[in-house]
Amino acid sequence: MSQMQSTGVNRDETFSLIASDKVEGTAVYNLKGESLGKIHNFMVDKVSGHVSYAVLSFGGILGIGNSYYPIPWQKLHYDKELSGYVVNIDRDALEGAPSYAADTSPDWLDPQYGRSIDNYYGKSPVV
Repeated sequence: MSQMQSTGVNRDETFSLIASDKVEGTAVYNLKGESLGKIHNFMVDKVSGHVSYAVLSFGGILGIGNSYYPIPWQKLHYDKELSGYVVNIDRDALEGAPSYAADTSPDWLDPQYGRSIDNYYGKSPVV
């Protein structure tokens, strides 16, 4: 029996840490408290281990026709009262942000792709 099973202690979240599967699906709001979508996944820098981007699932109906919007992780702030992340962007600005459709995949290997996201949100890339 695992320690989690034997003690009944929840080990997938602490005061400052959270398991990746609990982040995926978390709601994202703008500063007005309007829902913008949910965290689809996030991109982790393989060398540093830091989260670089949260990929927001936005639009569509019942998950069909969603678009995916990478947002620099530093732009998201967790709000305990909303039980979700807040980003300082309105819906119109989000719709103009770099994105990709569900049936495509961005070229994460192209450094220009990351720069286009960082430039859109005004984040200085980490070198």
